[in-house]
Order: sequence, then C-alpha cells, then structure tokens
Amino acid sequence: MAQDPLDKLLLERQLCFSLYAASRLLTRRYQPLLEPLGLTYPQYLVMLILWQDSPCGVGHIGARALLNTNTLTPLLKRLEQQGYVDRRRGARDERTVDLHLTPIGLALKQQCAHVPLSMAAGVAYSATQAEALKGLLDQLIQQLQIAPAVAANAQP
Repeated sequence: MAQDPLDKLLLERQLCFSLYAASRLLTRRYQPLLEPLGLTYPQYLVMLILWQDSPCGVGHIGARALLNTNTLTPLLKRLEQQGYVDRRRGARDERTVDLHLTPIGLALKQQCAHVPLSMAAGVAYSATQAEALKGLLDQLIQQLQIAPAVAANAQP
C-alpha cells in the first residue's frame, strides 16, 4: 500500500518539532537554576562564551551563540548593568568594541559550576547517550550552516 505524501505533514513526523519541543523543555529546566543568579538562558550562553574567550568582540559572541546583533545588544547591556562585563574600545581597532569580564563576572563562573551537573542529574540520559546526541546535533547545526536556504516557492 502506497503511503500518502501528506503523511509527511503529520506533526509527529517533523524533526523540527522534536528539536523545538526538546529545546523549549530543556531551556525551561535551566530557569530555576539561573534565576537565583540573575541570569536568563541566553545570558548564561553569553557568559559561557565569555568565560572561555574573554576579551572578545560582539561579532565573535554572536557567531558562537548563533545570535543576531539585535538580540545580543540589549542582552549585553543588561550584563553590563549587572556588573558582569565591561565594554571597551578595541585595543587594535577603536571602531570595535570588546567585552571584558569584570571580577564579578569572573566570580559568577564559580557560582554557575553546579548548573551542568544539576541539569545532567535531572535528565535520565547516560553520559554516553548525551554525548552521542550532542554529536548528532552538532553535525546537524554544521550542515544547516553550510546548506543553502530553501526558497519560499521551492517545489519538490
């Protein structure tokens, strides 16, 4: 019996929905861990980048976090208002702005050390399963970044 081509439109057959739902549910689990630290999930991602790469430019952070400048700018301003980062003109090029961690921002790293462990404890995935899933998702992200965008009027 031939399968109806419209079956491909069933929600439960959509990879995009599974990724979207998993992302939302996972991000929601971060909230009670990050809220006492005064961080949102996107701010946490930026701090992870800064703990690894500071000082660095806004473009670098946007590229690593896959965030647009219009999303990143207010987020960085809030981190600066909270005292976690300083924005300074680039040492080599004054037209650029580099983000530097403040002592408070550096200390926050120690306060966040429990977050990955708490997240891992809350999900019934073995370390092997989590690593395998992360590897598959990293491959998908890489493929999506290099694949040409699908035109709105594209037909099979």
